[in-house]
Order: sequence, then structure tokens, then C-alpha cells
Amino acid sequence: MAKEIHFRIQRQEGPTATPYWEEFRIPYAPSHNVISALMVIREKPVNVAGKRVTPVVWECNCMEEVCGACAMIVNGEPRQACAALIDELEQPVVLEPLSKFPVVRDLQVDRQKMFDALLKVKAWIELDGIWDIHRHAPLISPGDQEIRYLFSRCMTCGCCMEACPQFHQDSMFIGPAPIGQVSLHNAHPTGRFGREERLHALMGEGGITDCGNAQNCVKVCPKQIPLTTAIGELGRQTTIQWLRDLFMK
Repeated sequence: MAKEIHFRIQRQEGPTATPYWEEFRIPYAPSHNVISALMVIREKPVNVAGKRVTPVVWECNCMEEVCGACAMIVNGEPRQACAALIDELEQPVVLEPLSKFPVVRDLQVDRQKMFDALLKVKAWIELDGIWDIHRHAPLISPGDQEIRYLFSRCMTCGCCMEACPQFHQDSMFIGPAPIGQVSLHNAHPTGRFGREERLHALMGEGGITDCGNAQNCVKVCPKQIPLTTAIGELGRQTTIQWLRDLFMK
């Protein structure tokens, strides 16, 4: 008897629809990851009962664990589906959408809340004039480059947000991903010009004081970003900023 790959997938027809479970079996082939297996199901969307159904909806882009689009819960763990190899997973392979974001359909979620939080903390560097010409930009020490590189690896996949008990649809907490980006941009020689504005965003409602220090974020991050280091450092920076605000009035 030929080997098969068995999937149990949580499905949902739309944002307000009731979730349900559906199972699929496809012929085994070596070197499948979750996304490539879902592509096989999409070609022939027939469930284990032999009924032809609508194709499973998910999101992906780079297939290189860089874009973060294919984040979902695989066998109970938030991770990148493109990096989840079938041969390393227990079966049935259970797929669920990230639970901290609104479901668009099936395994696709709307991560806009995370992107809005990045806007709130101004997670970018303002460039104009000579700052946009690399040979005139300030040099960065190798030590600073090494630290900043770790945070620059963030692909806004949402795994850390999924694992954070303080981040959910009813909370104001911006979550660990935007906090990590504040640390990155505050450490940039040009980004430091917007440092105070970012810190004030973190000091406001839903900011860093809402972090419960569960430290789940670093455990699930696909890029091993030291998010708790950023949270600790920014806790110190926001305290200093609060004192400055107090005595500069």
C-alpha cells in the first residue's frame, strides 16, 4: 500500500463563518514541505470522504522563510509552513490559522493589526538629502552591526504575536514584533533622530508596560531574534525618557 500524507485542516469560509475541520490525504512524495503539499491538495481538492470541496486558502510568497506570509499553526506550533518539512512532522499534520489575527479564509489571516503597530512606533528610518547617499551616511561599528542584524531579520510573520498571551484581538498591546523594530531603528545612527517619538509611542496605551514577560516570543521566533533583550533595553530607555519628560517640563 502506498504511503500517504494525512492532513487535518481547520477551515473557515469567511471572517464571520463558523470554523470546521476537514481532512485530506495525498500520495506521499519525499521532500514535501507544508506549502508544497497544500499545492497538491489545491490541484485536486477532494477530502477523505471523497467529496470535491473548495480549495484550501493560505498565503505564501518567498518560500525561503523570509517574507513571513505563510505563518500558521502546524501541529500546535506557530511557524513558517514553507520551512515545515512533512518528513519531520507527526501525522496527521494539523493546520490551523494564527489565532491572534482575524481569519480571512481558512489558513489566511489579516495581520493588519501588527502592521498598524509598526506604523504607530514609526519603524523606519527617515532618509533625505545626503543621508540617502551611502558614502556620506554615518559608519556603524561591527559590534553594532552584529546586534542590529539580528533584529533586521524580522519578517513580520506574526509567530511571536501568536505566542504572546498579552496580544489578542481584544487587547491594545502592540506586541513583541513592533517592539523589536523600535530597538532596531533606535540603534540606527540616522534612526536615532526619531528615537524620542518611538519611545513615546511605547510609553502610551498598549505599549511596553503591557508586556507580561512570558518570553514565549523568543521561543517561537523562526529567526531567533532576541526579543526579550529588546524589551528589557526599551524598558530602560522608556524609564529614562519618562524622567527626561518630567524634568524638562
